[in-house]
Amino acid sequence: MKAKMEDVVLGVDTHLDIHVGAIIGEFGKLLGTRSVSTSSAGYLDLYRWACSFGSVSRAGVEGTGSYGAALCRFLVDKEVTVFEVNRPDRAKWRLQGKTDPTDAESAARSVVAGIANAIPKQQSGACEAMRIVSVARRSAVKARTQVINQLRAILVSGPQEVRDRLWKTRALDCANACARIRSLGDGVLMETLAFTLKSLAKRWTTAENRYRPLLMLSVFNDQ
Repeated sequence: MKAKMEDVVLGVDTHLDIHVGAIIGEFGKLLGTRSVSTSSAGYLDLYRWACSFGSVSRAGVEGTGSYGAALCRFLVDKEVTVFEVNRPDRAKWRLQGKTDPTDAESAARSVVAGIANAIPKQQSGACEAMRIVSVARRSAVKARTQVINQLRAILVSGPQEVRDRLWKTRALDCANACARIRSLGDGVLMETLAFTLKSLAKRWTTAENRYRPLLMLSVFNDQ
């Protein structure tokens, strides 16, 4: 009769360029560690390596929503149940030291102990599409807000006659007024002020026009 394969658990410490895996056996013994690249070939190498120790049905992966997202999808496609593992406390890193193989081993042991029991969200379909657009929209809003705040801060602290001439309540009106500046007067201060206000106004207008499709999506309107 064919011998039953040992059930082993994979733990992975994820990074931008490499992932480090560790395999824990049925009786809690560390069977090995391995580093792979963050690529399709690297994920396949990690999976085949893990399977060389036994049957891999569970894995603990750090950063399933960021660095480990692609690996998580790969393992799920291989019918491996992936559990999300919290990254180690940074204070403990400083006190005890940190190594990637140790973190990978800890990820696997947290699955064995039942500490890691959260199933990662599947990054696919409509929900993932909404998340991606939401990320882009937040950055667009932030960039546009930052520029208009800088422009208004300069107007507030600038000469009163400049503020009286260019300050507008609506951001669009304020940016348009500054974009139309030809001259604010002679001298280094006035010339620099005119150049800076006009530049900021053009940046705001560019952000407004470029990201308008994202900014106008009602489903993502700020509450």
